[in-house]
Amino acid sequence: MATVLDHPAPTAASVVDASGTARGGGSRLLRFALANVRRRPERFVLSTAGIALAVMAVIVVRTIAAGYATVGADSLSEVLGSDPLWVVGAEGVRFDPDLDVLLPNGSAPALTVPAGWTAHRQSVGVWAAPGGEVALVGRDDVAAGAAVVSPAAADLLGVAPGARLRVGAADLTVATGGTGTSVTVPVDVARTVVGDRGWWTVTPSAADTGRRDLGAVLSQASGIPSTTDASRTPSGRPLAYDTVGGGTSLATFQQAYSAIFASKVTSSTLGLVSVVGLVLGFVIAVSSFLAAVQERRREFGIMSSIGLADEVLYFFLVESALVFVAAYATGALAALAATTLVVPDVTTLGGWAQAAGIVAAYLPAMAIVGALVPVHRLLQQRPVDLLRDDA
Repeated sequence: MATVLDHPAPTAASVVDASGTARGGGSRLLRFALANVRRRPERFVLSTAGIALAVMAVIVVRTIAAGYATVGADSLSEVLGSDPLWVVGAEGVRFDPDLDVLLPNGSAPALTVPAGWTAHRQSVGVWAAPGGEVALVGRDDVAAGAAVVSPAAADLLGVAPGARLRVGAADLTVATGGTGTSVTVPVDVARTVVGDRGWWTVTPSAADTGRRDLGAVLSQASGIPSTTDASRTPSGRPLAYDTVGGGTSLATFQQAYSAIFASKVTSSTLGLVSVVGLVLGFVIAVSSFLAAVQERRREFGIMSSIGLADEVLYFFLVESALVFVAAYATGALAALAATTLVVPDVTTLGGWAQAAGIVAAYLPAMAIVGALVPVHRLLQQRPVDLLRDDA
């Protein structure tokens, strides 16, 4: 009677021919790595899960940072419009994450501008509307009797285009537009609600448009210091931001300003935790490969004894690549799902892709080191020591 034998999983020696070269190249190495995964699926799952959690943590933080950078850039663009100069009070400004808008901490300063220049006062503050709190913005380019309501504010207030909205003593017609949770009205209407809170934007004369020293010219006329540094804040006196006079800086003022929002996230406790998580994920991977090496030491001892030590390295490189690729894909998709569910307002597909790309740049080095460390430790031993049962 014929005896049926189970086929054993392929070993390292079985994928190498008598001449000492790997048959089938990369495909053979991949088949060997997949065979090892099938032999110990629990180790593969645990290693992948540990690294995936670390990848997810980093991508989540960087996705949120990219989202806040976009919000910061949009908020600044909403404030400036086409004006190159922004004059804020001595108390400075702040970003309200609930309303997704920039708000002044104090009153708009007194301002004198050069002849031919135009100053635009904006009254900005929080309005406790009947449906909830919104940012109330007063601008001189809004038509009398109109209120431009952002989509988020329209949902909160329950208004639609063409509806009537009462702001203070004014009865206004609603149109949609703007960013954040804001209602933009004529400046005189806003001042009846928020008072003197606000800032100025300044338009230079046609003759001065295009100059790179607009801030210096405004400072000379107004006595208010100017800066092209987006990170600088007022220190007890008003400050004028020159958004076009950046000199030799490679980043525009808007880019530098949005980067401040991103850095607040990455430098926070959340950002530190994500970095620690990535390090721990790498430690998990190295520990897993060390255990795998210890388990198959006799197999690799046979290979080393016949001069195939290099193949040992190739096998582990492919196996580590499988683990890291699976962990990266799992972690990246989990991060997209988590940020979309938890912080949908600041999550964008572009921000997630940017964050995932940054993390992907680290993976090849981590995979190579993750394989080299345990294999190097293995190959430091003599083949005869690897073949001992009590080693």
